[in-house]
Amino acid sequence: MQTRNNRRKTPVTVLALSIGFALQMNAMSAFAQEANPADTSPATSATSESEDVDTLGTITVTGYRASLEKALDIKRGEAGVVDAIVAEDIGKFPDLNLAESLQRIPGVVITRDAGEGRNISVRGLGPDFTRVRINGMEALTTVGASDQSGGSNRGRGFDFNVFASDLFSQLIVRKTASAEVEEGSLGATVDLRTSRPFDYDGFTMVTNTQASYGDMAGKTDPRMAALISNTWADGKFGALLSVAYSERRTLEEGTGSGRWAGGTSNGGFNAASPFTPALSADTFHPRFPRYTLMEHDQKRIGVTAALQFKPTDRTQFALDALYSKIDATRDESYIEAISFSRGASQGGKPQTIVRDGVVDPNGALVYGLFDDVDVRSESRHDEWNTVFKQIGLEGQHEFTDNFKISGKVGTSSSEHENPIQTTIIMDKLNVDGYSYDYRGDMYKPVIDYGIDPTDGTGWTLAEIRIRPQWVKNDFDTAQLDFNWNISPSFRLKGGVQAKDYKFATKEWRRASETSTASIPTFADGTRVVPEDLTELARLRGVSGSPGTWIIPDYDGVANLFDIYSNSGIFALTERAVNTRSVEEEDRGVYLQGEFSTELGSVPLSGNFGVRYVRTKQSSTGIATASGTPVATTVSREYSDTLPSMNLVAEITPDFLIRLGAAKVMSRPGLGSLTPGVTVNVSGGARTVSGGNPNLDPIRAKTVDLGFEWYFQEGAMLGLGLFYKDIESFVQTTRVVLPYSSSGLPASLLDGTGAGVNDDFVFSVPLNTPGGELTGLEANYTQPFTFLPGKWANLGVQLNYTYVDSQIQYLTSTGANSFKTDLTGLSKHSWNATLFYEGKRFSGRISATNRDDFLLQVPATEAGFDVHGQTGTTTVDASIRWKIDDQWEVSLEGINLTDEVQESWVANSGGQLPLDYSETGRQYLLGLRYKF
Repeated sequence: MQTRNNRRKTPVTVLALSIGFALQMNAMSAFAQEANPADTSPATSATSESEDVDTLGTITVTGYRASLEKALDIKRGEAGVVDAIVAEDIGKFPDLNLAESLQRIPGVVITRDAGEGRNISVRGLGPDFTRVRINGMEALTTVGASDQSGGSNRGRGFDFNVFASDLFSQLIVRKTASAEVEEGSLGATVDLRTSRPFDYDGFTMVTNTQASYGDMAGKTDPRMAALISNTWADGKFGALLSVAYSERRTLEEGTGSGRWAGGTSNGGFNAASPFTPALSADTFHPRFPRYTLMEHDQKRIGVTAALQFKPTDRTQFALDALYSKIDATRDESYIEAISFSRGASQGGKPQTIVRDGVVDPNGALVYGLFDDVDVRSESRHDEWNTVFKQIGLEGQHEFTDNFKISGKVGTSSSEHENPIQTTIIMDKLNVDGYSYDYRGDMYKPVIDYGIDPTDGTGWTLAEIRIRPQWVKNDFDTAQLDFNWNISPSFRLKGGVQAKDYKFATKEWRRASETSTASIPTFADGTRVVPEDLTELARLRGVSGSPGTWIIPDYDGVANLFDIYSNSGIFALTERAVNTRSVEEEDRGVYLQGEFSTELGSVPLSGNFGVRYVRTKQSSTGIATASGTPVATTVSREYSDTLPSMNLVAEITPDFLIRLGAAKVMSRPGLGSLTPGVTVNVSGGARTVSGGNPNLDPIRAKTVDLGFEWYFQEGAMLGLGLFYKDIESFVQTTRVVLPYSSSGLPASLLDGTGAGVNDDFVFSVPLNTPGGELTGLEANYTQPFTFLPGKWANLGVQLNYTYVDSQIQYLTSTGANSFKTDLTGLSKHSWNATLFYEGKRFSGRISATNRDDFLLQVPATEAGFDVHGQTGTTTVDASIRWKIDDQWEVSLEGINLTDEVQESWVANSGGQLPLDYSETGRQYLLGLRYKF
């Protein structure tokens, strides 16, 4: 299958040359020092700008370089494979967004919404396979998004854009499993940590203020953060408070095809079309080619608070609280040809006449001129918010020098409300002279709508969609652990954990959105939209034809008809298929040994252990049987025994070899577990569509082998190899099964006339054959302290990841289909950062790349294999100037290359476009003060 990535710049050669150059320079410097031990040249004795020397000759490293050194210290000290990002101080996190910071770590790639990082994938495994803990407790956050960005999150994937990065001091990505870290991840466990008062030396106050400018939106927005912390009673008690607030207005523009569809004879168009002989059932055309305009406006506030108490040297307690709220509005404007996705009963494609066209060698109608086309204009308005709360108490007591007990208890909730999701639609029917042309840039088609798209007369009100929705996730956690140092070379750990998780979601809709009775009339008794209830939408960055078009005036129509009265034709009812909940009770116990010994003359350390967890799961949904809603709850229980081992061999004091092996599991996606299904029996047709509450977890066996060389202070060269044998995957497909094997209650068949032994066509998620995933990570970090003078302030970070998987997918009949990569997996990804850290001036420039990746396998439309997205390369930069010990000014640029997003459908013949969008660059000017 051919892929498209015009921006791919795989830096394998650059990476190798950089590593070789740096190592050669390092070796030459070392050789010179050995040859001339008394050499006092600037290269060996001069103090760089980034070094402060006190009276004892101690070197204090600050800034970005200090953060790298702390992160390497964490990585080096762990038994398993971990990577870390550490903020030296508030307002000093490497990126504005947590997901965008995490993408600097080898093996981590992100997806974006409105130009901002939303989710992460680790080593090719998507957001649902990554667990996130905040201050040691699992949490889940969900936000809303446009439909093409995934809509409201109803899964297990963590939405990182809920939080400002200023609230956190440390991120740790745990890529290998250990018994003491609870289950649930196939990709990684991400630990987010907020600041505590004992992190600082006495009284500390920091403020950071920035002005953010987006070049597409042409708007300037504020961003602020502050922290105050202090300790009292000789360091026995401390308190901390931090606050972060930001506003962000973003303009997103693009195009969409609405997927590509085939037809029957004549391509599904009117048989009387003059161009009909050139079309066939295998001819593909866009379902609703359109231009898109989205205006995003969000406000985000976050607060953390922490108390620490250390009454004795053996006892300490910590109370952490975190609150974050994001409020957002989004206005979307579209103009499209809706006929191509409509059937004969809707006056759609079979009535459309093809006057002219061009079919490319792959069977796509890339240019067409049509008559009798229905043109549609849409105005959608969303208002949503997400509130996240967490509070946790932890403590520990050392009974002796060798034995201590620790525990934690806490709760978190994430509540997403989307009270307004409204779309107002107006149409012009049977337009002649409509054309589209994809022959130039496939992602920027030239469209002529056959009418003046800025003319506000003659449009008919077609639909008013009102679809509010709500999602909530709750975690309650309690844990008790012991740590027993049995001997100088062996430590035993163990503990128990109880975790209760609840997920619930609802959606409301009108009883009917398209019937004549559901569409109100205007003062003249017709549904023709008055011109004063229309307004213009205008593209600013994307060159489109038309670049300006008429849309319904959302506020005007909403106020005129009082559409939020929840009465009459605008009364709302719960939508059964999207009203569901899942409750889980997870009970775990673990035992882990940690040891240090010698294998010959080689120091060997590590851990080995086992974790046992029992999951009780209860899934509730509203099923419908022959039109009658039936509340259904399905309960199940399963258990897992998960052994793990991590070994570290110190071949030399600075060269480590790591080996990790474990059995891991990840619970099925929430949307897949709902028992809310539709059972339909019509004549001989028997169908069931919905979820599958009896899905087994996704289980895998993993092996990691790593080599790490810490050849210099703050420097590392590493290579990691990893392998995962995924025993089972979850895929939504269509299969034929006896109803009795589904696990659904027989009561859903009441009144249908069908029996439990009858065969049904099930369109539900199923456990399918898994496959293997293999990969490697290369990692190189080095400050160039061996260079002379101010050149010693330079440094570099480089990493490269390769991932390959062979997952067995199924066809709609349940037969084996493609054996290919996991969805969301980029085979190649890399990061490169060049930094300079002087006493006054510091700066860095970073480039991040991910390869093409798949979105869906098999594709939705017949005739195509997959949906996918084009890889991206983004470049960010920042500079800082330290005015004095208290004041610092900064300038940052994000997405400096103006990277865009492109998605596509593909078959053996090539690719056709799905969606295209761009959000532009962002610049931030900041001022920081530290007392």
